[in-house]
Amino acid sequence: MASAPAGPDRVAVRKAAFASAVGNTIELYDFLIYGTAAAVVFNKLFFPSGDPWVGALLAFATFGAGFLARPLGAAVIGHFGDLVGRKRMLVITLSVTGVCTALIGLLPTYHQVGVWAPLLLVTLRVVQGFFLGGEQGGAVLMAVEHAPPHRHGWYGGWTFLGSPTGMFLATGAFAGATAISGDQFLTWGWRLPFLVSLVLVGVGLYVRLRLAESPEFAKIRQRGERARLPVAEAFARSWRQIVLSAGVNLGFNTFIFILTTFLLTYGTEKLGATRDVMLLGSLCGSAAQIAGILLFSHLSDRLGRTQVMLGGGIFLAVYAFPMFWLLDTAEPALIVLAMTLGYAGSAAVFGPMAAFCAELFATKVRYTGVSLGYQSGSVLGGGLSPVVATALLSFSGGASWPIAAYLVAGALVTVVCLVITGEPTRWAEPEPERV
Repeated sequence: MASAPAGPDRVAVRKAAFASAVGNTIELYDFLIYGTAAAVVFNKLFFPSGDPWVGALLAFATFGAGFLARPLGAAVIGHFGDLVGRKRMLVITLSVTGVCTALIGLLPTYHQVGVWAPLLLVTLRVVQGFFLGGEQGGAVLMAVEHAPPHRHGWYGGWTFLGSPTGMFLATGAFAGATAISGDQFLTWGWRLPFLVSLVLVGVGLYVRLRLAESPEFAKIRQRGERARLPVAEAFARSWRQIVLSAGVNLGFNTFIFILTTFLLTYGTEKLGATRDVMLLGSLCGSAAQIAGILLFSHLSDRLGRTQVMLGGGIFLAVYAFPMFWLLDTAEPALIVLAMTLGYAGSAAVFGPMAAFCAELFATKVRYTGVSLGYQSGSVLGGGLSPVVATALLSFSGGASWPIAAYLVAGALVTVVCLVITGEPTRWAEPEPERV
């Protein structure tokens, strides 16, 4: 923090980074409590089946439905973010996702209204995913575009603190709801984390509405240099950056959503671990990832984005099999250790990614480009990984090695795309000088 620019700019930079972190935390809380519920609630209340793995597969499929809507949201909201500004779109995304989350907490179950229950659930999930698709790219830009060039990694990393912090809050909310409701958890206790979202959204809106517009966007608006059709221009001029940033994010998202969602089902159904043990692993892992994001974001400003992220990508590949060896012991302490190490090591890819993606695109298409690249990787990685892992486990007769091999394949995609991309400069092209 000591390296922030002097004078009033220091306050603006910190305020933007804090607002991005708070807003993204709330957005990710909204999105991730669905993942937790898919593993422990929805497979029983919205997709009942005699085979627990079939119910889990259907529940995770709706989890993936939210991801499928994210690239469309990235294109639409990113387009308008490059036209009218980052701040306005971020207020909209936060508001809508919060309302969708609260409505999920009010839905009737399958036993109450039949097939309407999963249909309504999927609809709300898709709308939520659409608006989240435009959230993360905008939050990244508000932090990075306020920051001085030599601190893009550090302040950009603040944005992605929202993921482990949101996961920490989501896991804590379910742990608290379990404690409060006891044996009534599946009756009404599971609804509490979803309804709490309305309070969090109110806090997030208060923070975001007090934030100034991105100075980089303000410059191009003042000079009349905004793109007329940001989506078309992003694909025409920056398609390679979109594809490569999607590949970089694919391996990370594959790994992290196995941790955050699939392992909750794997631990309770396959290993016989209690829900409390799996939630403890998520809580410890989220705390470790927060520390890791700050560390690796700082290192990326000193050593370079790609060098730090390559180390993280190699870790994801090397650690996949040992992680499942630890998990398959079914020892509570080793389960928590396996999850914590996974969260911590993945931060080497995740922490610098905000600055890495932002530095690939020109200002006038940056919201669109960052959102499309990041969210496409999220769909191909995080959106599919719980479904693929559940199917692999079922087809292999309960063996974990195909899932580990799947994680290795995803990590190799990240590594290859990082090598091809190389080290990004501050922006994809120099900004025109003022006359």
